[in-house]
Amino acid sequence: MGTFETVTAGGASARLYVTGDGTTATGGVLVLHAWWGLNEDVIAYADRLADAAYVVVAPDMFDGEVATTIEGAEKLARGSDQAAIDEIVLASLDRLAAVVGPDGKVAALAFSFGAHWSMWSPTRRDQVVASILYYGTTDGPLLEAATVPVLGHFAEDDPYETAEWVSQFEGILRSAGREVVIHRYPGTGHWFAEPSRDAYRPEAAELAFERTVAFLRSHLG
Repeated sequence: MGTFETVTAGGASARLYVTGDGTTATGGVLVLHAWWGLNEDVIAYADRLADAAYVVVAPDMFDGEVATTIEGAEKLARGSDQAAIDEIVLASLDRLAAVVGPDGKVAALAFSFGAHWSMWSPTRRDQVVASILYYGTTDGPLLEAATVPVLGHFAEDDPYETAEWVSQFEGILRSAGREVVIHRYPGTGHWFAEPSRDAYRPEAAELAFERTVAFLRSHLG
């Protein structure tokens, strides 16, 4: 189990969940939460990655607020400050770098809402060598601004990330010369990897986790 820490992020304070043994870790993973906030699903996921020999930092991008309904989550997402989240993500990456060292490698992993910052992180910190996305994307010039490989886990039926858009997203990355692996999980919808949601599908979630760890092993060691 990990601990909560408070760090300075752009002149404000931010709360981070930090887990994993830095003395034996084979790399670092930044875990960015969905629009629900830093809830127990994210903390449990971070702990599983720590058990797989990674040191993990999961920042709270919503200043302690957690939603349990779509309406509440939409409110949190709409009210979020992108510039403030930028600073929180950078502070989190710097916290990871302090553990893995200057030669250590880091991956940025995100659920849904956090996907933008998973793709943004390698454009700001060279130690970020991979991006991992759970049913989330971003768009615009950012897709071509980095060169790191991308792993994506997407649902079969998802109004937030449609099959057509995911295919287009993959095509943009490939056209930019990026290594990209996209997995689609039959019989799933958005949030299929989050145990607290009705959409949770344990078999698909476990397969996605196994694929994630294999990808981390390949790119972090």
